[in-house]
Amino acid sequence: MNSRECASPECIVEKSPKLFGMDVERGRWLLVLAGMAINLCLGSIFSWSVFVQPVKDFFTVEGFRVSENQALMPFSIFFAALSITMLFAGRAIEKFGPKRTCLAGGILTGLGWIISSFATSPDLLDLSFGILGGMGGGIAFSCTMAVAAKWFPDRSGLAAGLTVFGFGFSAFIVANVAGYLIPVYGLVSTFRIIGIVLMIVVSLLSSVLLFPPAGWTPAKGSLNKSKAQIAVRQFTREEMVGTSSFYSLFICYFIGAFSGLAAIGISHEVGVEIIGFNPGQATLAVGLFAVCNALGRPAFGLILDRLQPKVAAMLSFSLICISSLVLYFAGRNNIAVFIAAFSILWACYGGWVTISSASIAKFFGTVHYARCYGVAYLASGTAALAGPQLAGLIDAMTDSYIDFFPVLASFAVAGFLISHFTLKPPASN
Repeated sequence: MNSRECASPECIVEKSPKLFGMDVERGRWLLVLAGMAINLCLGSIFSWSVFVQPVKDFFTVEGFRVSENQALMPFSIFFAALSITMLFAGRAIEKFGPKRTCLAGGILTGLGWIISSFATSPDLLDLSFGILGGMGGGIAFSCTMAVAAKWFPDRSGLAAGLTVFGFGFSAFIVANVAGYLIPVYGLVSTFRIIGIVLMIVVSLLSSVLLFPPAGWTPAKGSLNKSKAQIAVRQFTREEMVGTSSFYSLFICYFIGAFSGLAAIGISHEVGVEIIGFNPGQATLAVGLFAVCNALGRPAFGLILDRLQPKVAAMLSFSLICISSLVLYFAGRNNIAVFIAAFSILWACYGGWVTISSASIAKFFGTVHYARCYGVAYLASGTAALAGPQLAGLIDAMTDSYIDFFPVLASFAVAGFLISHFTLKPPASN
């Protein structure tokens, strides 16, 4: 390795067996914690259901008539922009490294929130929060997932689950913070406060991200202890999309994300309209659901590491189907059913973020992970548009979200069958 190459942060590990002052096998977990904290900021999008009514009220005062679908649109566009950006972020991460790339993503996301405070119409909010914020989120999120995948080929499920734990848990914090800030300071100032804090924190944490040197693998003892399935070959993105395993995973991920993102987008409104909560109570419920979303990520990661992606997928779809049917038949004005069912739906969505990312590493390897995962994440971006918008359409047609849940159950049944028969690693040859 020449002197120019050794100027890169990756050489830290090759020059010394220490990482952050400790053994590499232990030090790599600090990178997971850094990714978790970064995603804690990026996951503020999951608190959007708390913003829906304030956004409608704000633009009504400004002279606009904002429908439920329009108020949910920034949430959908954010995820669509995030997923499309991830398709191209892999190349930037490989060229510039995770540190600088994540810094750029954090700045863009923060600007998305801040510029949203100057939006004078719902369309401008779609552009600032949805597109700009989503692009930044896709860049930074890709960095954290690529770092986790490359450092943990032996525990890809758990590492991915913990990294995205922050993305899910964020809503617990931000929903309650926003629930306090909006009545006191107004929607505009709340956008600015969250954007400034997000930008500062992500910028600081991105400075510690790095990849292991080429060819690095965990110690043999760690590999034996994990008993993990590791990809038998390293697929390029082009090779990956030529396998049936990829399309099976993509469809299953779409269904899992469709279910979860729809539930997340309408949780607050369902609590108010169907259960009879006041806005404050509904906000507290969203915070609880966020905890379940976060916990579902490492939980499904452990299941995936110990068993296999197919089992984790089938379990998730079974829970989604049962929860949706119980909500439809017994959810009206039933607080216990509402809390239990939405907790499971949020947890299963969190689980699918882990299942998809860890499955890419287990099926197709980690060498080209950033580019491969960017393609797979398009399933989530498509679901972000379809799920909440279909839920809003059904609400507009029937004047109730309750009729959306049989549709959700039917999707889950399809996902269960697809994962059972087709979700498996590609042929090694």
